[in-house]
Amino acid sequence: MSEEPVSAKPVMGAAANTGAVPALACRGVVKRFGALAAVDGVDLVVPKGQTLGIGGPNGAGKTTFFDLISGLTPVSEGQIDFMGEPIVGQAPHRLCQRGLARTFQLNSGFDNLTVYENVLAAQAFGRRSAGGWVLTRKADRDAARAVLADIGLEEIAEDRVAGIPVLARKKLMVATALVNEPDILLLDEPVGGLTPPEIEEFIALMLDLKTRGMTLVFIEHVMHFLMAVADRAVIMHQGAIIYDGAPEGLRRDRLVAEVYLGTGALEAAP
Repeated sequence: MSEEPVSAKPVMGAAANTGAVPALACRGVVKRFGALAAVDGVDLVVPKGQTLGIGGPNGAGKTTFFDLISGLTPVSEGQIDFMGEPIVGQAPHRLCQRGLARTFQLNSGFDNLTVYENVLAAQAFGRRSAGGWVLTRKADRDAARAVLADIGLEEIAEDRVAGIPVLARKKLMVATALVNEPDILLLDEPVGGLTPPEIEEFIALMLDLKTRGMTLVFIEHVMHFLMAVADRAVIMHQGAIIYDGAPEGLRRDRLVAEVYLGTGALEAAP
């Protein structure tokens, strides 16, 4: 087996060393659909400011795990704490207002609204909510403009979302999350469907977010993205964590190679 840590036990990182409250803590999290355990006893602690990349084969339970964290799917067993407070059973919009934001695999958005209006709509239901986006305060309108400029969407701010390219739609999903100043951002396959140059542009965006100390947790099949962005890698298989450690150790781990990367990864590893 690998020299890197391989187990269902999380690498506790800074949260363990300092006693600081982690951004996210999952203990014994299970989701059953009948007799199938789509998520099977996951223990995971993410310190504040860490960037965690989650990989694994299709059907491993990754997106279901995100659904449990973000409140879209009820937990069968276990505990999930966000910023030190239990959140199991809370509605997704309440979690968003508390500072837990998420993007999805599908490039969602209000097609008939402009890019700018989509960000305003996100404010209406998120942490910066002022009770309705039509009455959004000037400070919030300014914040929406600032986010679009910061993420590289200012030039198409008045374009309708139906006509913008895939990369811009993915950036827009990030912008609608960032405008509410989240404590943690969950991204589900952020670079799926992008070309190699577009992936490089998205890597630069994520590295910029990292410099601001934001806690990022993402699911991704594109290993180049995971290796370039993540501080820590987790691989899931059949609902459980089979690897938790440094991204550089993935190619040397025999179990990960067998169920996910292929045996060629072991042969290519130094």
